[in-house]
Amino acid sequence: MQVPENEVYTVSRLNGEVRQLLEGQLGKLWLTAEISNFSSPSSGHWYLTLKDSQSQIRAAMFKGRNASVGFRPANGQQVLVRGSISVYEPRGDYQLLIDAMFPAGDGMLAARYEALKMKLAAEGLFAIETKRPLPQSINRIGVITSPTGAAIRDVLHVLKRRNPAIEVIIYPTAVQGSEADKDIIRAIELANRRLEVDVLLLTRGGGSLEDLWCFNSEALAHAIYNSTLTLVSAVGHEVDTTIADYVADVRAPTPSAGAELLSDDQSHRQQKLMALLSRLGQSWRHYQLNQASKLGALYSRLDRHDPKRRLSQQMQKLDELELRLTSAMDRRIAAATLKLERSRARLNAKSPAHTLTLEAQRLDFASNRLHSVMDNMLKRTERHLGQLAHQLSAVSPLATLSRGYAITKDADGKVVEDASNLRIGDTVQTELKAGRFQATVTQIDLPQMDVSQVEVPRE
Repeated sequence: MQVPENEVYTVSRLNGEVRQLLEGQLGKLWLTAEISNFSSPSSGHWYLTLKDSQSQIRAAMFKGRNASVGFRPANGQQVLVRGSISVYEPRGDYQLLIDAMFPAGDGMLAARYEALKMKLAAEGLFAIETKRPLPQSINRIGVITSPTGAAIRDVLHVLKRRNPAIEVIIYPTAVQGSEADKDIIRAIELANRRLEVDVLLLTRGGGSLEDLWCFNSEALAHAIYNSTLTLVSAVGHEVDTTIADYVADVRAPTPSAGAELLSDDQSHRQQKLMALLSRLGQSWRHYQLNQASKLGALYSRLDRHDPKRRLSQQMQKLDELELRLTSAMDRRIAAATLKLERSRARLNAKSPAHTLTLEAQRLDFASNRLHSVMDNMLKRTERHLGQLAHQLSAVSPLATLSRGYAITKDADGKVVEDASNLRIGDTVQTELKAGRFQATVTQIDLPQMDVSQVEVPRE
């Protein structure tokens, strides 16, 4: 089978064309998801997986982009991201290249606000040439607001001070909540059917983005755009800007400023100047939106042919290799550590130090037993010696001496038991209970002999 050479794809060519196809078809998109597998190598780029309950997609946010993120992403965190789909050609994986990231919640509202603003700007709802001028003469003002809020009190106070002759018709509406935009749309339509006022003032006090969210309704934007009556938007404080401000014919920074703008007094030139400044501000914002839209389109075209794209692919590949190397090194170190611990355990089991420790324990045990046995033997010996001492004391001559008797010994130290063994002039030593003395024999008295008991030798 002959296949034309130009119809045979290489893998690189296929991945490259798939990348261009995805980038060209989808462009920038918003995505809400949970972060997992977050990593930040030494290059400063961020790599992560975005997932929901059923699917996941790889994502990358390069260093130049993530520097503007005001928080440190963490695994398990819900985020809202804006980016473009691309293909990581070396692996053939498609991924999301992130250029903006917000925490879920307020970030979601901010993203919806920006997306709707860009959409309505592209549709021409903010175009300066569609703005209706303020009437030359204003005798009756229709105020669309809450009849119990602070805004209506500020408006009435300013109108009374500047031009009490101006009549005010209040179109009471809710200015906060999920159904408030529908309520405001009905009030605008009612005022346009009756045509009983010269101009409309849409107003409320300041609040958070969530509090003012009803003024960012697409349906309300179209209702303001389609109004035949000139409409002035005076929502929130000076720093608050809503979609209604962009679509309205004139934007006033506060409710009081809106009332001043619509009330004629001696400073009529100031009123005109305020109106011109308001229109100039709207024109400038509209110009910024148009330029931002054009810049976004140029960025999109540049992204498809930017050499930085290939450089980012190479940087991503380098980071991937770094992460793989780090992971491999960690595994090798963990395996080597485990092997070392096992070898150390076996060495400890066979170590002479271990044997010496056991022998020392055995020696300590034997020494303790020996001391215990010796103590017991000494105690028994002491008891036995005490008994013998008692017995010896009972038969000791010292006991006899203690009763007043004495022991006499001759010059040779022999105990004299019979006086016949002595001679006149012999020296004897007498031992008493307390001390001893020497004496010389001067007289010897022998006991009388019992003749009847004397045996006569036979011839």
